[in-house]
Amino acid sequence: MIKTSLFPGRYVQGAHAFKRLGSEMARFGKKGFLVCDPYVLDHLLSDFRQDIEKDVQLEVERFGGESSDEEISRISEVAEKAGCDVVAGMGGGKTIDAAKAVAGALKKPVAIAPTIASTDAPCSAVSVIYTPDGRVKRYVFHTKNPDLVILDTWVVAQAPARFLVSGMGDALATWLEAESCRQKYSPNITGDHGSRTAYALARLCYDTLLEYGFSAKLSCEAHVVTPALEHVVEANTLLSGLGFESGGLAAAHSIHNGFTVLEHTHEQYHGEKVAFGVLASLFLTDKPSHLVDEVYGFCEEVGLPTTLAGIGLKELPDEELMKVATRATEKGETIHNEPVPVTADMVFAALKLADSEGRSRLGWLA
Repeated sequence: MIKTSLFPGRYVQGAHAFKRLGSEMARFGKKGFLVCDPYVLDHLLSDFRQDIEKDVQLEVERFGGESSDEEISRISEVAEKAGCDVVAGMGGGKTIDAAKAVAGALKKPVAIAPTIASTDAPCSAVSVIYTPDGRVKRYVFHTKNPDLVILDTWVVAQAPARFLVSGMGDALATWLEAESCRQKYSPNITGDHGSRTAYALARLCYDTLLEYGFSAKLSCEAHVVTPALEHVVEANTLLSGLGFESGGLAAAHSIHNGFTVLEHTHEQYHGEKVAFGVLASLFLTDKPSHLVDEVYGFCEEVGLPTTLAGIGLKELPDEELMKVATRATEKGETIHNEPVPVTADMVFAALKLADSEGRSRLGWLA
């Protein structure tokens, strides 16, 4: 059995790390092209742009907001005319997915600089491509992982805590999905099986969240960098990224993709929808009650949604929920990496039970 693991070329994390972005990019050339989130461009980039430009010539392009084929083509044309040596992406998940796609199209090195720790996308060799109206369209698998991932925890701490918590929701799926793949001998992103290293990192991700998640949320709410925040940022970004890509995906992310067919969920963050996918996945297979209690307890503690209403689907008609289940079980979806065969009817039932369980627990807590 061939086993394959994937890693970024270099991972740098710490308070004020963005001041080193220029010197890190300079390892790949003297001219950089930065795909920049609009908010970051208008409010944050000026704090460290001067430091970056000490080492590289920098051209900045404002990201249009959606990681779509249309936006990627537009930015690729601009970057090609600029004649850059290295492409960088600074912002949230869609910005960095677009930057990876642009770098792939131009066959240039790519540096990823997330400004929030809300997804595990930064370290991966994958870009999620959306339609212009925000629906998942397809995945693009790049030939290599980012050459550099650099994460400034001071910047992360200044962002709303909801971003960090959403990242915990995305990371919460890592071990549970990797474990499903391990049990079924399902392939990871490469088509090979995961390594012991990948599964161990996925478990470390889960354990880190449970131990430090609540303290990290408090740190972010206070806009301070603490060891707990550093640990959870690493879990959300590096451990989850390595765990999902090298360990494999299963039900939670497919259910997230199912949710994207309903417009009311578009205002909810990726990790929030993945977290509810995690809860539903607990009822697809025979998970022990202590694990169900543990996962629900964590979600309630840090503020992840435990009901359909929490992801914008209050009083959802059954026929609409069935659309989610049908999309989640399409051919090629990773939900088929679960240890048991999964149908749309099973997902529908799991979603209903997860919602009912969440309402019950919230009522008990009240």
